Amino acid sequence: MSHRVIAVGDIHGCAEALRGLMEVVEPHAEDQIIVLGDYVDRGPNTRDVFEQLLEMKTSCQLFSLAGNHEVMMLEALLTSHSANLEFWMRCGGEETLASYGGDATGIPESHFDFLQQALRYHETDTHLFVHANYAPHLPLEHQPDQMLFWQHLGVDPVPHDSGKIAVLGHTPQITGEVLDLGHVICIDTFCFGSGWLTGLDVHSGEIWQVDKQGQIRLTDEWPCEQE
Repeated sequence: MSHRVIAVGDIHGCAEALRGLMEVVEPHAEDQIIVLGDYVDRGPNTRDVFEQLLEMKTSCQLFSLAGNHEVMMLEALLTSHSANLEFWMRCGGEETLASYGGDATGIPESHFDFLQQALRYHETDTHLFVHANYAPHLPLEHQPDQMLFWQHLGVDPVPHDSGKIAVLGHTPQITGEVLDLGHVICIDTFCFGSGWLTGLDVHSGEIWQVDKQGQIRLTDEWPCEQE
């Protein structure tokens, strides 16, 4: 295969982690980079994360998925319901707005457009990529929002009927270790907390991890937590 397919876990406003990850990954123009959603909220610099993602669109094949935090942000910004804004603020929106000077009017149109264009899922010949979870017997185009954006992994998730490996985030692995069940791989490794931002080459198995200060933990193939 002439290009790499690299999934990136939940960034959550940790701009230095994303910057460090891209420095070590060094994506080429033909590489596919799939950001699994939740790149906003909780961490200190969502604005910088957006700027980096926009730059990545010009240097590689970027596929940016929506997570539940992007859904919350859009609902808060696009509706007049105060409950949506309050919910988003409680879930990390306050940190996002702070990165724009404390006011939604500071969000550039390019960032808002990027947010609105986020994908529900991405699929290749061998893998499916979603933010949160999937209904095993439904094709991706028929997956309910609750599954794609909100549903955490259960104790014993069922393989997808397609036979493809599912790569996802959302369910935080607070140990900082990737959860690899064979048919499901979760790479939300708790970057905004005490963990790491994870990049995974889905074909070679190579894993890169960077913490929110930008410190790199690099291995040929990071040992995964098996269940």
